[in-house]
Amino acid sequence: MQVILLERVAKLGQMGDVVSVKDGYARNFLLPQEKALRASEANIKAFEAQKAQLEARNLETKKEAEAAAEKLDGQKFVVIRSASDAGSLYGSVTPRDAAEAATAGGFSVDRKQVVLKAPIKELGLHEVHVLLHPEVDATIILNVARSLEEAELQSAGKSIQELAAEAEAQAEFEIAELFDDIGGAASDDDDFAAPAAEAEEE
Repeated sequence: MQVILLERVAKLGQMGDVVSVKDGYARNFLLPQEKALRASEANIKAFEAQKAQLEARNLETKKEAEAAAEKLDGQKFVVIRSASDAGSLYGSVTPRDAAEAATAGGFSVDRKQVVLKAPIKELGLHEVHVLLHPEVDATIILNVARSLEEAELQSAGKSIQELAAEAEAQAEFEIAELFDDIGGAASDDDDFAAPAAEAEEE
């Protein structure tokens, strides 16, 4: 199907371009989202008549998006998830989760604006792109952790592997100390046992 674009669409073209797309893509996405019109003669004439208005509206929304992107770019949001000791999530973090985290942080982000290159399935810091306008995007950081304490440590630059190694080292240290205490207590018992034995011999 041939359509005329009412705004810039990634990998398709700029506003006003007449492009050929698959019927399903046009019917299910471009037309209902008002990103394009069927490229009939009447629609092309109507577009030409409205082009100045559409360009002005596009410029306005672009400026608003740029202002929002300035505030949003580089922001960090914490997402708490269950995960294995190795850091693998039970499930994954979705665009909806990212949008909800940003919204909870005081920004207006819709899940449709969130672009994930691949599903997030590991704990850690993940860069996520938010498309605020066809020509404007921002990058946010999702701090995916099992707890707020873990999120703070990750934010400070520690990986899950480092945290796990530290926890293991701490546990080994505590066990070693415990055995030292038990060993010390046992030798104290020996000290008590020796005089008692000597007293019995007398």
